[in-house]
Amino acid sequence: MALIAEAANDRLADADAGAVKSVTILGSTGSVGCSTLDLIGRDRSRFNLVALTAHRNVATLIAQAKEYRPHLAVVADPACFAELKEGLKGTGIEVAAGPEAVVDAAARPADWVMAGIVGAAGLAPTLAAVKRGACVALANKECLVSAGPLFLDEVRRSGATLLPVDSEHNAIFQVLDAGRLDTVESIVLTASGGPFRTWSLQEMAKATPAQAVAHPRWDMGAKISVDSATLMNKGLELIEAHYLFPVGQDRLDVIIHPESIVHSMVAYIDGSVLAQLGMPDMRTPIAYALAWPRRMAAPAARLDLAQIGQLTFEAPDLKRFPALSLAREALRIGGSAPTVLNAANEVAVAAFLAGRIAFPDMVALTDAILAQSSGLGAPPAGLAEVYELDRMTRIRAEEMVQKSGR
Repeated sequence: MALIAEAANDRLADADAGAVKSVTILGSTGSVGCSTLDLIGRDRSRFNLVALTAHRNVATLIAQAKEYRPHLAVVADPACFAELKEGLKGTGIEVAAGPEAVVDAAARPADWVMAGIVGAAGLAPTLAAVKRGACVALANKECLVSAGPLFLDEVRRSGATLLPVDSEHNAIFQVLDAGRLDTVESIVLTASGGPFRTWSLQEMAKATPAQAVAHPRWDMGAKISVDSATLMNKGLELIEAHYLFPVGQDRLDVIIHPESIVHSMVAYIDGSVLAQLGMPDMRTPIAYALAWPRRMAAPAARLDLAQIGQLTFEAPDLKRFPALSLAREALRIGGSAPTVLNAANEVAVAAFLAGRIAFPDMVALTDAILAQSSGLGAPPAGLAEVYELDRMTRIRAEEMVQKSGR
């Protein structure tokens, strides 16, 4: 837990409360990035925007840059550069394009970096921010899933501060007694259950991408919404929690909580259970990370338990949602298994969203790739090996999609 903020706690706690914080947002056009900008826009005098980056949503990036006036705007897709340059012509905002430019943006001096790029594509730029010792708000779970030990080694080496932004991990961060992990009996991640929580296997076999992305509680991007529908998202979060909160795999659990009011819980050996509650709005955990080690006002709706009336909890159905068991198995194997799991799942989700495979095929494909891979127990020797394993896994997964012939 010392990796998550404690090393920098005293230094930041003594900082001038009125000081302007310089900020870079990696993935500014996604849901997390937009929520971060919404918070910044409510008190712009407290923040100085260094850079905004996007993948290829250049129209939104141009609009954001014009409104928030960062020093730099970067689009990862080089084909979008001309449009970005023309759209910001005369603004004085520096523009750049390409994956390397995104990494360069992350490496620029900024007090606080939102790592909001979805998928393995976020690993390189997030690492660039970590290597220069930045305070990194981590919304990209794949950094830890794909390269957990290596990523945390870089955090230790650089003295960077890591703040979890996922609502579940942020909740744990708020209630965990990090200095006394021996007193923790269990850490419980809550899951909404997604849009198919009550669906039968037969119904899910016919699920469409539009139905899968229609999350009942959270406003998220397509990839994360599909992962929530399969419960793979919770499996990835379980792996992430293993690295963020080193209490041991046997003390990590998941429970279904459809109201999404209790964001996670920590149970202690004396029988106490501490939970962080709030309405389902990503601006709450983002605000906690943005203002840490203090708190800032956020516009999320206030919790009214009397109006809600009841909170529901149930055990996950592993027969209908095998992705959770698959993620646990990858965590048990360790080494390179989570890297393979993540890469295969990303290909599977993309194929489902494109109508190339059915909803149940996503987990089946990921399971098959994991089963076919050899030597997974050995950890990657370095980041180059992580990238190569990710690349080869994607090739095998894509070949499997093509053979499905849908």
